Amino acid sequence: MSMKNQFKELAERVFHRMIDAPASDWGMDIEKWDWVPGVGVISILAYGQLAGDPKAIDYLRQWTERNRHKSDQVKVINSMAPYAIFPALYRITGERWYLESATKIGDWMLSEAPRTREGAFEHTVTEEAQFSEQAWADTLFMAVIFLARLARLTGDSKYAKEAEFQLLVHLRLLQDPETGVLFHGWNGAEGNHMSAARWARANAWVLLASPWIAEEINDLTQLSEEIIKRYQQLAAGLRQYQRESGLWNTVLDQPEFAEETSGSAGIAAGWLAGIRKGWLDHTYKEAVRNTLQGVKKCIDLEGTVQGVSGGTPVMPNIPAYNQIPCYPTLYGQGLVLILLSLTHAGQAAG
Repeated sequence: MSMKNQFKELAERVFHRMIDAPASDWGMDIEKWDWVPGVGVISILAYGQLAGDPKAIDYLRQWTERNRHKSDQVKVINSMAPYAIFPALYRITGERWYLESATKIGDWMLSEAPRTREGAFEHTVTEEAQFSEQAWADTLFMAVIFLARLARLTGDSKYAKEAEFQLLVHLRLLQDPETGVLFHGWNGAEGNHMSAARWARANAWVLLASPWIAEEINDLTQLSEEIIKRYQQLAAGLRQYQRESGLWNTVLDQPEFAEETSGSAGIAAGWLAGIRKGWLDHTYKEAVRNTLQGVKKCIDLEGTVQGVSGGTPVMPNIPAYNQIPCYPTLYGQGLVLILLSLTHAGQAAG
């Protein structure tokens, strides 16, 4: 089997594991409206577009029909993720509901979503928990990708300017000037990074989201050169922590911690997205190949991605990150699916 076909077969297996999962499984329950299924459908869209699988797009249309009644039940930053597929589905179907719903929620984000004192979206969640004045790396993937895609769909620069601002402010608040990599979160009230964990998946969310956001808003607002510089520092910093296996530890600078698959796949996917955007040179491809070899070993015969740590808030201390249990999740499947899809697209392009 050619390398290209091997990646395609692996991606299909991971995709079908996502859509065939039992609804009773929290990590794999796609029939909800929150960040976990949100990352799932974002990745399925990327797979459908990059690998050219029409089954994926058909699935998303059916998924939205089944779950659209849930979309208005909660308005928090972490539940914005599913809306990121709406612009593409509107283009495909022409159904006004997608456009109207996306515009309504985008306006809510601009005018009503709570913010930190620095103007970053406060990371609000569906669970009974408050993270007052906290900015998390997760927000760029869960909410700002959607805002950038809405900007491109509508041609309205107000969404693009907000997406650009959120990208810049999150990089400023979270980036470690010494290593270039990111801390998981920032507390605006206390003026610190809380546990100051350089959590791998936080870095993955931002490394992948940043070029995706920029691609959507390029024609609508001037992108700060500081964003590109900080992104390149982040990408370079992450090379220093990659293990021989091609993966990264759950917390980047804790080599005794377990290696974690979803963050590793997301980092490699982010490198590929950065190369496609022209922000990174091709020297990153060898490191991506190493990650691919490590990730492939974590995909079982049924397409389940193993070694994925569970949902992780900013933990009280760094050792607590190593206590998070591992189990199959849609975001673990999804980040691997995006990596495989970007790799397949690159192979197809020669």
